[in-house]
Amino acid sequence: MAKRLYAQHGKRLFDVLLTAPFLLVCAPVVALVALCVRLRLGSPVLFCQQRPGLHGRSFTLLKFRTMTEARDGQGHLLPDVERLTPLGRFLRSTSLDELPEFLNVLRGEMSLVGPRPLLMKYLERYTPEQMRRHDVRPGITGWAQVNGRNAITWEHKFALDVWYVDHLSCWLDLKIVVLTVWRIVRRDGINEPGQATAQEFMGRPQ
Repeated sequence: MAKRLYAQHGKRLFDVLLTAPFLLVCAPVVALVALCVRLRLGSPVLFCQQRPGLHGRSFTLLKFRTMTEARDGQGHLLPDVERLTPLGRFLRSTSLDELPEFLNVLRGEMSLVGPRPLLMKYLERYTPEQMRRHDVRPGITGWAQVNGRNAITWEHKFALDVWYVDHLSCWLDLKIVVLTVWRIVRRDGINEPGQATAQEFMGRPQ
């Protein structure tokens, strides 16, 4: 009963009460990061991409750009590791690139805490159990992020996401927020070893 009430009403209140003042306080930082991205990477400043939200419905995720649009001789984008700039690495390691996602939270498309919104094409690759990660709104941070982030396997990550769905509570959300701050300070699990970004999820091996 308490879990259902929090999921239906309390979680949204939790998001707004924490996000609105945070954005007000961090407005100068947001403006500075936007200026740096504009000067170093050009326009557009924001990276916008369709991602699956609650029940798999798509929404437009907002992040600061961290990569160039460099292409090879055939016009294909270069690998992520070659397009990621020093500024981009800094923004990712400090999670400053994710500041625009707080606007997604205010708009009700995301929550502060929940499974990370991944790629639309992954929806058809999930098992029914893994698909349960979409029973709640995606989050800026989540149980998987404070237990390894990109340094753990996809299977482990999805298992942690589903565990969060089954154990959702205000106290768990508060714990995850605190642990997230600690992870950011330590810069743990930003990337997989030897990768600029997480490797693509291909689904269950056949």
